[in-house]
Amino acid sequence: MSLAKEAGPPRGIAIVIMVVLLDMLGFGIIIPVLPRLVGGLADVPVSQAATIGGWLITTYAIAQFLFAPVIGGLSDRYGRRPVLLLSTAGFAASYLLAGFATSMWMLFIGRMLAGATGASFSASYAYIADVTPPERRAERFGLVGVAFGVGFILGPALGGLLGTYDVRWPFFAAAALGALNLLFGIFLLKESLAPHLRRPFDIARANPVGSLLQLSRLGGALRPLAIAMFLWSLAMQSMNGIWPYVTTYRYQWTPMQIGISLAFVGVLAVVVNGLLVRRTVARLGEWRTAALGVSAGALGYMIHAAAVTPWLAYVALVVGAIGGLTVPALQTMLTARVGPDAQGELQGAITTLTSLTVMIAPPVFSTMFTYVSGDTAIVHAPGAPFLLSAIMALGALLMLLRVDRAPLLKAEPA
Repeated sequence: MSLAKEAGPPRGIAIVIMVVLLDMLGFGIIIPVLPRLVGGLADVPVSQAATIGGWLITTYAIAQFLFAPVIGGLSDRYGRRPVLLLSTAGFAASYLLAGFATSMWMLFIGRMLAGATGASFSASYAYIADVTPPERRAERFGLVGVAFGVGFILGPALGGLLGTYDVRWPFFAAAALGALNLLFGIFLLKESLAPHLRRPFDIARANPVGSLLQLSRLGGALRPLAIAMFLWSLAMQSMNGIWPYVTTYRYQWTPMQIGISLAFVGVLAVVVNGLLVRRTVARLGEWRTAALGVSAGALGYMIHAAAVTPWLAYVALVVGAIGGLTVPALQTMLTARVGPDAQGELQGAITTLTSLTVMIAPPVFSTMFTYVSGDTAIVHAPGAPFLLSAIMALGALLMLLRVDRAPLLKAEPA
């Protein structure tokens, strides 16, 4: 076992999980009020606000796509701690700017800033890989999902409550959480990557093209696993990008009702990641766990497509929640195939892939929703974006079928 793993205290993982939790809490707070804020600033109805909201998400993803490989390479050179501190500072500043926005361009600038510094997930996964032996990574990657779930339990509910008073209050609350997060990092977070495991920063690899080429060069199971992660991330963007717009249109939900539904998603995420990931991986292994996750996700999206009533939407959320098994299992299979000196680069490449999905998918899903809803709909089918997600999830399953299912071997340094 490397010195980095021996030196990594359990408290370090707890602090990283707290960083992710506060980030997700801040992100979840603003979701219920986005339709009204965007609609108010742009002076458009909800069906058209969905398209603008999709482009806001894409703006974030473009910035993250460009900067994630740089940040991943810097974390391999200088350590995870400074990257996490930079991320939390950018998070706080971006939401403060959005809270004071008086026009759409200010919201777009805020999203660009958040995307450029949005390294908390990639750096957190690299931190956990640094201090965790391969056989326990799925369990600890699942803790990130628990933090995600708790953030979605509390964040949207709080955002829905604050949004009933003023649509800007959730943004100021998110900025305050970002500042609190920064204090946690400054005073409590210790470095996880030992100096002898760091490698020089290489700009030829620390850019989107170089990062993806490096991932491709590693070959073997990494390529189909990376494609599976890409397709699964594409599928998830239908929920991330248009959920508040679909539910506002289909069910006439208020911000509070949207917040409650997302809090329910959070509860399910905590159950799946906190209770099921470790047990499922122990019983089925990483490959079968990932396959089960994407299959359940595909079924959940199919139910969403047909969910003309709120109760059926909740059924779809329950079924689709099993998809939460997918990312910890895929992350474990990916991290086991690179060495400790390249975990940051790997996570940067994965973030680049997932950022690419956020660049592509939200405009597609939101524009599709605009064309299949409202008075100007070509055909009235507001659930069509979820059917597209189901197809993408099945594509991820096909990629998994190309991966060797043999037990994972401990990777040597790259």
